[in-house]
Amino acid sequence: MTELNNNYLKEKYLDLLAEKFDEEEKVATEIINLESILDLPKGTEHFVSDLHGEYHAFQHVLRNGSGNVRAKINDIFKETHSEEHISELAALVYYPEEKLKLIKNQFESKEALDDWYIETIQQLIHLVSYASSKYTRSKLRKALPKQFVYIIEELLYKSNVYNNKKTYYETILQKVNSLGQSDKLIIGLAYSIQRLVVDHLHVVGDIYDRGPEPDKIMETLINYHSVDIQWGNHDVLWIGAFAGSKVCLANILRICARYDNLDIIEDGYGINLRPLVNLAEKYYEDNPAFYPKQRSDKALADDEKLQITKIHQAIAIIQFKLEAPIIKRRPSFDMEERLVLEKVDYQNQEITIYGQTYSLENTCFQTVDPTNPAQLTEEEEEVINKLLLSVQESEKLKRHMNFLMKKGNLYLRYNGNLLIHGCIPVDENGNMEEMEIDGNYYNGRELLDQFERHLRTSFIHKDKTDDLSTDLIWYLWTGKYSSLFGKRAMTTFERYFISDKASHKEEKNPYYYLREDNDMCRKMLEEFDLDPEQGRIINGHTPVKEKEGENPIKANGKMIVIDGGFSKAYQSTTGIAGYTLLYNSFGMQLVAHKRFGTKENVLNNGADELSVRRVVDEELERKKVRDTNTGAKLQEEIKMLQELMSYRYID
Repeated sequence: MTELNNNYLKEKYLDLLAEKFDEEEKVATEIINLESILDLPKGTEHFVSDLHGEYHAFQHVLRNGSGNVRAKINDIFKETHSEEHISELAALVYYPEEKLKLIKNQFESKEALDDWYIETIQQLIHLVSYASSKYTRSKLRKALPKQFVYIIEELLYKSNVYNNKKTYYETILQKVNSLGQSDKLIIGLAYSIQRLVVDHLHVVGDIYDRGPEPDKIMETLINYHSVDIQWGNHDVLWIGAFAGSKVCLANILRICARYDNLDIIEDGYGINLRPLVNLAEKYYEDNPAFYPKQRSDKALADDEKLQITKIHQAIAIIQFKLEAPIIKRRPSFDMEERLVLEKVDYQNQEITIYGQTYSLENTCFQTVDPTNPAQLTEEEEEVINKLLLSVQESEKLKRHMNFLMKKGNLYLRYNGNLLIHGCIPVDENGNMEEMEIDGNYYNGRELLDQFERHLRTSFIHKDKTDDLSTDLIWYLWTGKYSSLFGKRAMTTFERYFISDKASHKEEKNPYYYLREDNDMCRKMLEEFDLDPEQGRIINGHTPVKEKEGENPIKANGKMIVIDGGFSKAYQSTTGIAGYTLLYNSFGMQLVAHKRFGTKENVLNNGADELSVRRVVDEELERKKVRDTNTGAKLQEEIKMLQELMSYRYID
């Protein structure tokens, strides 16, 4: 029956192809086109990770292609132009609108400005030509500004062999200028260059939390020409909240309060926090354990700080209460020690956890009933229900979460490499750890597939808030066998209320030291049906402490960790502001980034926030499109076209 269905679907597909390619010559032309594309060099992949709401730093890295734009400008102009000129041109490509305003103010005469326009347009045309040299004309056309395609193509492919067109090309440039179109053309060319230097973007998790503008990052990604996302633990928390998980919602609100980013919720997504504010004002007071972290770009007035402190306490207590019923109804989660409110001795202000008794300080248990500590008050229940309704009715958040689901996965097998944000849970001996889900045991790739299946199920059924699928989204955030969390327990409660820092420690999954081992990485690649000789694991999630000598390239290059600290909260630990990775037809390069200052610094001083590129490897033979995921799809298309040719057009 399955074979019959497959044959039927194949026939239907061939019928559809025949409608599009209704002549033998059209089929032959398409086969020739696709076969030729297979022998082009593979496009450049750009890997970023752990963006954590740092929109401006991400924008700069995206616009300069992790230094790829500057490298191409150097290739063309380093022998003929000064370093200052190259920096000016690079800044123009990164931020064309702003840079144009600065440059135009420098000219005292219209004639001088006109000369600059013509020279600059010619240089950008040259740069477009160089950046697009491994693409088809069709692909290049899609990258060009639509309103100027004709003009740009004429200038790109100009030929004056017989000295017939010199005046023609000069007239094009002069008329562009005299008609006041130079600015628009330069801006269009700049964005085309940005698009051409990177064929495909991989975001290896954690767009959300800590930083102030994840919503703007999402808007950028939605409008990006080619992107995929491997969900991070913070991304899944937001997906979970939108899918109906109240405890995930409590977590994102608590984190936003902790990092003084509640304006993401209110201003970014239009979610009304007034019910939570009223609850917080009624029950909570000043509490140093819940002060928001100081932001370098924003000073808080005392009354604002106090209000956020109260909100922070209110939502934290709601979170701890909401965790308890999940832990109790899901014994397979093995999280009984995290029933923290039930382990508190409220009379003596102590807690016994993991066999140790600790004194509690800075407590805020005003709404906790010691006889039933996990019970939400009527007011708390009303607040969290209103917040959930507001979250699910946010049109902007809906659009962003739908995009995350459409473009996202827990892991991705791409061009022979494994892209994964967190980890593959293993024990100390390197064996894949098992977890029971709905009566069955899963490990390795199967476990991750189960997590993703349940996440997608919960997202579809947003009305169900207490089912296994929704509970598993929260487990991905905090569970010991979660591929995203990667630790044995999350000690949020201890960090707020216990001064003994030994209780704060979160033990990492053995994956994080075993990934230094070449054989272990090869084993994990095999688990995902990837070639251990050629493949690599691209990892995010854990900041690389470069200033302490940690190497992001591990296991003889089989493991590359690209979380170097985009988030400002991590930069004092990492010593840098993030890693990114470039993978073109010649091989891989890891790029370390200095802390991003301001766009104005780039515009005025030509500063590029890169430090050093490290060659991960160089390909012995230049990779072609046929060696990629895209190539595999093209070969399938060719196969079907050849069948169409055989069955429909050849007697």
